[in-house]
Amino acid sequence: MMDLPVSVIGGYLGAGKTTLINHLLRHNEGQRLAVLVNEFGELPIDADLIEATGDGLISISGGCVCCAFGSDLIGALSDIQNMSPRPDHILIEATGVALPASIATTVGMIDGLRADATLVLADAEQIRRNANNTYLADTIERQLKQADILLLTKADLVSPHQLEAVRDWLNLNYPGKRILPVTSGQIPISAALGALPFPARRSAVADTVHGRFHSQVYRPASHIDAKDLGAALADDHGVDRAKGFIRTATGMALIHVVGNRYTIETVDDDHETGVVFIGLKDQLDLENIQRILEGLEAGNQEQAHV
Repeated sequence: MMDLPVSVIGGYLGAGKTTLINHLLRHNEGQRLAVLVNEFGELPIDADLIEATGDGLISISGGCVCCAFGSDLIGALSDIQNMSPRPDHILIEATGVALPASIATTVGMIDGLRADATLVLADAEQIRRNANNTYLADTIERQLKQADILLLTKADLVSPHQLEAVRDWLNLNYPGKRILPVTSGQIPISAALGALPFPARRSAVADTVHGRFHSQVYRPASHIDAKDLGAALADDHGVDRAKGFIRTATGMALIHVVGNRYTIETVDDDHETGVVFIGLKDQLDLENIQRILEGLEAGNQEQAHV
């Protein structure tokens, strides 16, 4: 059985974590999500999504659940692992002053779980002001540094010029971070959580999603080196997330790409091959990516004939 992916959602108070999580629950694309919060009162789930409550668990439409972990995060994660049916992805909502890296470290201590990504939300209107506040600066800076992907929220509340200025500020102070502008939490689940491209409970990935984003499926014609592919997609070609199954010279592998980071997971059972990658339309360099992928396949074919 593959490790269960866990994403940590962090960001200072008021950055839009609740809005994002409700959007992902509402547009889960067939994925069973488990949401862990410190206390139920901190994360109001949209009322029309709730199907039942009881025993410290909220049942949500689409097979999703929400539960509070209080002071026992490890125990709550273990309970989620033992659920039947098992969720496809766990979301941990960090408090507004929490450091997400500490939560991700806890996840890494538990067998059968895999830290998928740390998403940190930054309010486009408030982030620079908060970062200059003597009392908040240290927390804000550490949160932003610990992000795999920065979601620049409430992008509709600032002018295009102001939004670009905030992005420039983030790029200057936190180089190498993937920065995705978001309005009302509206981001494709493939960009936020790296949802698998071919699970049985959802339809095929559309070529375009959510207007600002583009997704594409790559299907290698033959086996390919997983590390080479991961490094290529994690390079600076505008790929925000990529995930899928490929055949290597030694068997099947599941590849995960989060911004500039990638991981490879060996899997024993057979799966439909293909890797979906997604990025902002104006940043995704599809032509260059295609040339690189074709070069990787050609290189592997040459090695196979040596």
